[in-house]
Amino acid sequence: MPNNPRLFGIVHSNRDYSLKDTWGKNQFNSSFPAALSCYLYSKGMKAVYYTTDYNMNKNITKIGIDELYGIDPLGEEIYFSFETQYTPFQRYVTGSIPRNDLVILSNGQCLTSLEIKLVALPDNPTCELPDDLFGSEIVIRPDTIIYLACSFIYALNNDSVQIKKLLGDIYNNINDWTEANSILPYTYEIYQAIKRIVSASYNNQMPIIMEPVWKTEGKSPKLANNCLDVFVWSNCGMLLLFMPNENDFIIDSNGVKVLRKIGRHERTMIWLFKMLKDYTENGHFDGRRIIDELSYNTKNDKAFASNGLRTHPIMTCPELTNPRITKQEIKKIILGGGQNLLSPERRFDAIIYNSPDLFEEKV
Repeated sequence: MPNNPRLFGIVHSNRDYSLKDTWGKNQFNSSFPAALSCYLYSKGMKAVYYTTDYNMNKNITKIGIDELYGIDPLGEEIYFSFETQYTPFQRYVTGSIPRNDLVILSNGQCLTSLEIKLVALPDNPTCELPDDLFGSEIVIRPDTIIYLACSFIYALNNDSVQIKKLLGDIYNNINDWTEANSILPYTYEIYQAIKRIVSASYNNQMPIIMEPVWKTEGKSPKLANNCLDVFVWSNCGMLLLFMPNENDFIIDSNGVKVLRKIGRHERTMIWLFKMLKDYTENGHFDGRRIIDELSYNTKNDKAFASNGLRTHPIMTCPELTNPRITKQEIKKIILGGGQNLLSPERRFDAIIYNSPDLFEEKV
């Protein structure tokens, strides 16, 4: 039997790593990244950090894991609370604030809240490209958009008057938020309003998504030698994953700039705008209701997905091409025989792919 299975750096947590259930896929996909980040910190490395300037142009910098967590990741005072509500944002939301993947606590106080997306590099659309063009797909949950809206309210000091001024008054002309045809004529103004929100808040942008990557040798299931690294998106940086740009708008028959359609990406922009709008009117917003009612005939099981063809141009950096943590170091992160408690999914396509003998002709 394993001897004290555990993960590097995670001492105080609401997960018990001596239990096999704690090593299931859904839990491991958030636990391991938290430990990987601690390991990165122990080596004196910082995560790659995607932010924007005042005009929503991307900036790539670095963020220390101590800054990300708001506390020494290897100190005695840190507590890793997974699948937990970030209570400081509760006051902005009608009903209960959704749980997030990881909330960092110290002495019972919430310090940081993160959605964690552990992703493969490359994804299917980029696996045939040269190594330096590999990208990953990121899939964002609707609940994360609730946190995104809260983060902008917080960054603007809860000032509903200022936020209302930044949003403008175009929404007074929208008769039915649930109908795409009622929204489309105002999509360019919604886009401009969110850019104004960024201009006013970019100095206070905050981490919202941790995206560790694991890199394989092309499409194969074999890990690359340099296979692990950590990337972080701020609330402003996250907008780059779904917001349209000027080239996405067309001129309609009335001479107005509009989007061609409302797909998942465009819908996410509208969700964010509507949440901020409702906050300015009521002092809180009903995120779940907005997500349910503003579906525009598209399932809302996820907010949106952006594949590697979209994420790579944003994320391009040396660490994406050549992640800093090697596969030999994984045994320094998964400790005490924890790997023996893992329960990977058995996927039929993966089994066939790894069984080439099935297709050999018998003589």
